[in-house]
Amino acid sequence: MTAAIAGVTDTAQQTSTAAPTTAAQDIENRFLKLLVTQMKNQDPLNPLDNAQITSQMAQLSTVSGIEKLNATLQTFTQTQAFQAVGMIGHSVLAPGNFIDLQNGVGVGGLDLPQAADKVVVSVINSSGQVVQQMDLGKKDAGVSVFSWNGMAADGTTAPDGAYTFKVDASQGGNTITPTSLAVGQVSSVLMDQTGPSLSVTGMGLVGLSAVRQIL
Repeated sequence: MTAAIAGVTDTAQQTSTAAPTTAAQDIENRFLKLLVTQMKNQDPLNPLDNAQITSQMAQLSTVSGIEKLNATLQTFTQTQAFQAVGMIGHSVLAPGNFIDLQNGVGVGGLDLPQAADKVVVSVINSSGQVVQQMDLGKKDAGVSVFSWNGMAADGTTAPDGAYTFKVDASQGGNTITPTSLAVGQVSSVLMDQTGPSLSVTGMGLVGLSAVRQIL
């Protein structure tokens, strides 16, 4: 009697620890049962065509594949959401060409598609005048950050405020087209069907994939 009770207990434990079936596994199991039943009860004089069986198996693979893809996309979206929320309150580099000069300090960036032996940043005021040019020298391909101390070319101190900048780059005399990067602070995150977007000061909504660097 004890052995019988032990056997029942073991069986119950095995059942309770068995992994629950997913929706895809449930669909697959039902499909296979239906297919096996169909093959068992087929007319010997008119058996199932191989093409029919192959087609049904292909449908099963499609359903299972879509289920797995949806699960992967959901996990990916959740991961992106956590990453985006973690950026709130931080400054990021994203495509843009403005510099916000505060307390005599302005920060910007650039993204070079290839290495350059000459990079020059021109800072422009609201009147469209170039107030300062900074020779950054050689730069490797990728993202670079630069700072401006607020000094104008004539030796005066530029007032705090909003400025824009232009980046000129070249390699061996050949012009390179970099992407200008502005700095803004992430204030909130918006989630929609395409994924998370960041609300960035001075830039509006910025896609997570557009962020080049977190400062």
